[in-house]
Amino acid sequence: MVATDLDGTVVRSDGTISSRTVAAFAKVEQAGAEFVAVTGRPPRLMDEVAEAFGNRGIAICSNGAYLYDMHTRQVVAEYTITAADLVDAVGKLRAAIPDIGIAVEHATSLAADALYEPWDWDRGVTIERLEDAALLSRPGPKLLARHPAMSNDELLTIAAPILAGLVNVYHSNGLRLIEATALGVSKAAALADLALHKGIDQADVIAFGDMPNDLPMLEWAGTAYGVANAHPDVLAIVDHVIGGNEDDGVAEVLEALYS
Repeated sequence: MVATDLDGTVVRSDGTISSRTVAAFAKVEQAGAEFVAVTGRPPRLMDEVAEAFGNRGIAICSNGAYLYDMHTRQVVAEYTITAADLVDAVGKLRAAIPDIGIAVEHATSLAADALYEPWDWDRGVTIERLEDAALLSRPGPKLLARHPAMSNDELLTIAAPILAGLVNVYHSNGLRLIEATALGVSKAAALADLALHKGIDQADVIAFGDMPNDLPMLEWAGTAYGVANAHPDVLAIVDHVIGGNEDDGVAEVLEALYS
């Protein structure tokens, strides 16, 4: 099984995926191996990826909160934070980090409070601005929190201890943004479940990533690769450091493995 993060790992800074990378992914399936895209993107941002990949493979979306079939472009499983836990987590974040904006992301929609600042990943969707009574009234697969000035790492340093035992908090590629999924929901957990379902041993899974939200997946996989442009925490734990996302590092490895 080949599992790869998308943005910052195989997606270039201009938002494109090279034809070389797409061809390398095709070789994985042609060889009879499973290809899995493992991303923080929600399902609503996966159609363009599915098209670029020739509608092949399975995607783990929203950091493990969704399983998305790229052959059919359908969500096949969803794992949510309960409404009660959303209320608790948001209260703790606001108390600890003044001026933080809150949003709740669903498969095809995004709702937010008045302070939440849209960014690149919020393209293609109308943000529904809601009061807490409506915003936090139903379970949500992913909680987003963006600050006007603090960095991802600064936000995570504050949020991780106060949200421990409540939700799984992390950061990926979003600017001044931290994200959270339900406890037990992560790229690693979803990938492990998928491998078990497919009858694939952990030792036979290779994974590629670049950001802290990839760490559990990279630590779980039999072999872990970090692209050269990865976060220092990723580079510190992977088995191999490879070429960056602008240089088709993942494709280079797959070409050697599936030539």
